[in-house]
Amino acid sequence: MIKKDQLYEGKAKKVFQTANPELLIVSYKDDATAFNGLKKGTISGKGAINNRMSNLLMQRLQESGIPTHFVAELNARETLVKRVSIVPLEVVIRNIAAGSFSKRYGVEEGRIFPTPTIEFSYKNDALGDPLMAESHATALNLATPAEIECIKSYSFAINDILKAFWLKCGITLVDFKLEFGRLADGSIVLADEISPDTCRLWDTKTGEKLDKDRFRRDLGGAEDAYAEVMNRLTSHI
Repeated sequence: MIKKDQLYEGKAKKVFQTANPELLIVSYKDDATAFNGLKKGTISGKGAINNRMSNLLMQRLQESGIPTHFVAELNARETLVKRVSIVPLEVVIRNIAAGSFSKRYGVEEGRIFPTPTIEFSYKNDALGDPLMAESHATALNLATPAEIECIKSYSFAINDILKAFWLKCGITLVDFKLEFGRLADGSIVLADEISPDTCRLWDTKTGEKLDKDRFRRDLGGAEDAYAEVMNRLTSHI
């Protein structure tokens, strides 16, 4: 597949056109950001890891009935995906209190929830991606009530699938962010990526953080953590 003009460059990826208007190429970068871009750096090798990991997990989700934008892995850093119109809502599923949830509500990190929680944020960097109620999303025509119900259903199903998988790898899925898009026919599919950039992953035995929190919190060892997660994934996929 020939890569044509660049359409977009985000914090972690570039997107390119192809000869087929319904297919795009996503190229993963080693750039790392946190706190809405206020902190910037590099995690060497993470682009290739996130590309491969996202593709393997999306294929696993597709096999379980979750539609995604994944088409084919092209090389170590590039993947062919279906063109979607991104729904401007970031979806966060939480199984355990951590990060912004703990800060927002004064809850100690590590508290296990009786059932998973879900929250939406308005995908808007200029506004700082504020939390958003479902009714606000529909009032602003960001998504229809039916689309939101579809997204919620998919999100909880994805959580069940990924939680069970990561547990086999000796990893606890603490929380994670999802993004969804609309295909040309209006149907909703999972888009973006699934990686240590978008998931909080803790070692099940030790509680060691194996995700981007190592970069966010200056813990060091981010490259080693990403590689460890990838090694465990490939040995259980």
